[in-house]
Amino acid sequence: MLEPTNNNELPPIPGKRYFTIGEVSELCAVKPHVLRYWEQEFPQLKPVKRRGNRRYYQRQDVMMIREIRSLLYEQGYTIGGARLQLTESNNQPKKGSRTDKETLRQMRMELEEIASILSR
Repeated sequence: MLEPTNNNELPPIPGKRYFTIGEVSELCAVKPHVLRYWEQEFPQLKPVKRRGNRRYYQRQDVMMIREIRSLLYEQGYTIGGARLQLTESNNQPKKGSRTDKETLRQMRMELEEIASILSR
C-alpha cells in the first residue's frame, strides 16, 4: 500500500490541529510501526498521547517526520546519522531544504483556498 515516494510527491498537510497515526502514515508514506519506532529513535518526535495511549501528532510533528523520511530514504542517512543531522541543525531544517519548500508550498495552497472562499 505505501511505497517510498519523493517528499515532493506527498499529499499536502490538511489544516487540522491533530492527526492520528493512520493519517500521518498516509501523509508521510510511512507505515505506523515505523512511526512508533522513530519516536524511540528521534527525541524530537513527541506526539501527544491521550486516552488509551492514542497518539495525536501536530503539524510540526508531520513536518519533522517528512524531514526524517527525507534524510533516511532520499539522502541515505542511517538512523544515527539522521539523528545527528537533526541535532546539529538545532531541530531546524537548513535554508532551502525540502521542508522549507514544502512549508511554503503548503502555505500557498492554504492561502489560495482562503482566497477562493473569500471571493464567493
